[in-house]
Amino acid sequence: MLLKWPNNRLVRFVFHGHSVPAGYFRGGQVRRFDSYPILFHQQLCELYPTAVIDVCTTAIGGENSKRGSRRFADEVLTLNPDVIFIDYCLNDRAIGVEAAHQYWRTMIEQALNNSVKVVLLTPTPDSHEDILDPETKLAKHSESVRSLGKEYGLPVVDSYELFRQLVAEGADVSDYLSQPNHPNRKGHQLVAERIVQLLQ
Repeated sequence: MLLKWPNNRLVRFVFHGHSVPAGYFRGGQVRRFDSYPILFHQQLCELYPTAVIDVCTTAIGGENSKRGSRRFADEVLTLNPDVIFIDYCLNDRAIGVEAAHQYWRTMIEQALNNSVKVVLLTPTPDSHEDILDPETKLAKHSESVRSLGKEYGLPVVDSYELFRQLVAEGADVSDYLSQPNHPNRKGHQLVAERIVQLLQ
């Protein structure tokens, strides 16, 4: 992304997951321009003004990693991405940590076998769960994602820990949410900034 024309080329980031990266806010309203993939895109273009950067979102509201892994080859890898971000934990609570772990592993290995870089994301908060409790479902899924990052040597954007620290310091988690399980723009902005920091 530091290269200039004529030595630069298109760099493509793909965000794969559920309703949060898809841009769902309150009551089914989709606000793509307030979602963290698009906010990340804007920040990156400002930081690298000579780069040609494309961001694709293959996320689907309501989907978990079981369904996401089934369409990974046909709908994600065919986009020829440079980097794939995976964010499924909120919906993976319905299938359990063990099953989700295997579906994430399937997607990770498909990407790596095609020489595509992968970044894993732990979940944004759900106010129905106590983010300070290490025994909640989201806490367990977050730990699973971290363990996959360690196993495969992949970077992890630890959104869950970011929000957990804010709450531990006295913040109200609802200030970052548009509804119990979807961030508002402020919440999305925090995730976008953390992704940009990772790339820098």
